[in-house]
Amino acid sequence: MGETPSTATDDSATAPVAEVSAPKAGAAGPFRAFLLRLHFYAGIFVGPFLLIAAISGGLYAIAPSIEQIVYRDHLRTAGSGDMLPVSQQVRFAQATRPELTVTAVRPATSPGETTWVMFDDPALGESERHAVFIDPVTGASPGELTVYGSSGALPLRTWIDQLHRSLHLGEPGRVYSELAASWLWLIALAGVFLWWSRYRRMSRRGDTTARLLVPDRSVRGRVRTLNWHGAVGIWIAVGLLFLSATGLTWSRFAGDNITALRTALSWTTPSVSTALGGPPDAEMPGHDGHHGASVPDTADRGGRPRVEDIDRVLQAARDAGVVGKVEVSIPLRTGTGTGTAFTVAQTRQPWVMSNNAVAVDGSSGTITDTSWFADWPLAAKLSAWGIQLHMGLLFGLASQLLLLALAAALVTVIVRGYLLWWQRRPTTGARPVGRAPRRGVLTGLPPAAAVLVVFGAAAVGWFVPLLGAGLAAFVAVDAVIGWWQRHRQDQSI
Repeated sequence: MGETPSTATDDSATAPVAEVSAPKAGAAGPFRAFLLRLHFYAGIFVGPFLLIAAISGGLYAIAPSIEQIVYRDHLRTAGSGDMLPVSQQVRFAQATRPELTVTAVRPATSPGETTWVMFDDPALGESERHAVFIDPVTGASPGELTVYGSSGALPLRTWIDQLHRSLHLGEPGRVYSELAASWLWLIALAGVFLWWSRYRRMSRRGDTTARLLVPDRSVRGRVRTLNWHGAVGIWIAVGLLFLSATGLTWSRFAGDNITALRTALSWTTPSVSTALGGPPDAEMPGHDGHHGASVPDTADRGGRPRVEDIDRVLQAARDAGVVGKVEVSIPLRTGTGTGTAFTVAQTRQPWVMSNNAVAVDGSSGTITDTSWFADWPLAAKLSAWGIQLHMGLLFGLASQLLLLALAAALVTVIVRGYLLWWQRRPTTGARPVGRAPRRGVLTGLPPAAAVLVVFGAAAVGWFVPLLGAGLAAFVAVDAVIGWWQRHRQDQSI
């Protein structure tokens, strides 16, 4: 986004400028040159990671809708009539998988939908459960699938999620996605500043071709590419900042710092206590279902699932106001007569802005604890909405198409950035691409500004390590190169 990585003041489509010089006029000149060089190198080296993240993220955004088509035989039935009690539906599922332990159920809310009965399967990976789908009218099972995370991702979406998250390389692969999320916001902001400063300079000198929000279609060649690169970048900048911020919450290093900050500020996601007569449970993970998903385990090991209590529990939750599509946890009955309460929590659904949950004593149907979305801290609410929007769930197909368009636009911006680099190549000689912006621009900043950049890099490096490490290295190398160039010039005089 912003100016071509190797263009500063030239607006000609064919001018054979070999190397970019930083603007000399105004205090903002050195700072702009610094951002130009940073934008260039960040785009060159982080661009491939952003490209993969954009393509896989766009696919993930529409995956919920694709699932409805690919797995329609599992998700839909032709049954009509009165639905069986949920406990009986679970019994049918247990008969299908008697060797596994049932842990949760997502009851169908109307005929034509299937009920999801989840089992704990030791053969599956972390956050994965085995789901048996049940026709709520007949009790027949149309099939079984592996479900990932509390968002209920089916195999196709899970595969795309793992591609987007780690390139299917496990924990080491998560570095790629965190690197992309860490640098995306800085590249976007630098690009916005560069494009805006170009527009302002052209407007001040009375250039009628100056465009900020739309490309100038009258130009050709490199300048036309630059216009599309900058204008599209302006339009998607806010979306990129949103994706970067929400993506970092799932990251390995920065994500830990964000979690610690939320805890310190009491911005954590509230949860219900499932302990009967005991202390409250720990916070239920607020970022489950995508990028490091986890499924809460509320079962007391060593007993049998308390399936017979499900209908009583579900009715108590409905009466309390937990309506719509829900997931009911199923604890195990122990010989002591005490243990764990059921939980009934609303699942993430399109256009549902709140996720309430209650804990219920299965033996009596008494509500033992509640978590009402209306009582959550504002930060927790914003986090929940941001997660759902990032995943394409908050507004259903509308948000999925918006995210897909955003991903496609980002791909075009990245591709045009590399095209600008190639179009900047000299018209003579064997050099295949354009030169980088002038080196040593950091040393042209006022001393106070240079110190601020260095300390800012250190602060960012602590909170967002993968960005900070690269930014600190850029600052150090840029300063050294700038000093060396001046030293050589002084010796040549």
